[in-house]
Amino acid sequence: MTEITLRSWLLAEIPGSRLQARCQWAFINWLAFKRNPVALIGLLIILGLVAVAALAPWITTSNGLELHLSERLQPPSSEHWFGTDELGRDIYDRIIWGSRITLYIVALVSIIVVPIGLVIGIVAGYMGGWVDTCLMRLTDIFLAFPRLILAMALVATLGRGLENAVLAIALTTWSPFARIARAEALTIRNSEFILAARVQGVSTIGILFRHVTPLCMSSVTVRLTLDMAGIILTAAGLGFLGLGAQPPTPEWGAMISLGRQYLIDQWWVPTVPGIAILVVSLGFNLLGDGLRDVFDPKSGS
Repeated sequence: MTEITLRSWLLAEIPGSRLQARCQWAFINWLAFKRNPVALIGLLIILGLVAVAALAPWITTSNGLELHLSERLQPPSSEHWFGTDELGRDIYDRIIWGSRITLYIVALVSIIVVPIGLVIGIVAGYMGGWVDTCLMRLTDIFLAFPRLILAMALVATLGRGLENAVLAIALTTWSPFARIARAEALTIRNSEFILAARVQGVSTIGILFRHVTPLCMSSVTVRLTLDMAGIILTAAGLGFLGLGAQPPTPEWGAMISLGRQYLIDQWWVPTVPGIAILVVSLGFNLLGDGLRDVFDPKSGS
């Protein structure tokens, strides 16, 4: 009975409060999202990544840093599910602990690029004129360079390390978000509710952050989810080149770099972290496709 009542409340034709309206919006989007089985697979992969990272101390036998030279380069077995590397470290444990680093990179980059891209994009789109021209030419400069090459240049300037790699990735990733936010702001700025807000005396800053920004978030969220694969690959590329997380940190790109010389005879050393990158990147792409289908009114049913 409670479930029926809750569903009726969520599907009511006229919401009785702002909270109910927001809950209805989330529930209707969830109903649309779960009709896409491929997107659900992506969601399960990402939830699995989060669960594995959270449970790392309880589902591993070591921290992934312990050396056991007598067990070096052991193939996958019941004792070492993914085998061991050139220093006898359990690859399964290193993959699990490496998932925390992947989430750390994804979270920090997201925290940095979304506000930067939103602010630049909505200010450019709403203000127009020379403000738009200046901000978009700055955006075009960052868009003109390949992401990995520009990130390598920034890391070389800032110095090696995980934090500097995250900062470099963020500085090379914000520009597409600014473009998307600008496009949304251009569409919204002459809407009737924006004109009504101006008439009521709402400040420009208030209009930007109370009215324009919330309407840009769905497009930015979709783009962020789709860009996660690129962010992960860029981080792995920097790690592979020795510019990101430094040994013995169990970062997946660095693990591939250290294990590439064993690809022929001990294939599992570089292959397992490569598969981990592939699966997580695929999960974000599938999730992003599902979110795009939900938030894009022109797509499908």
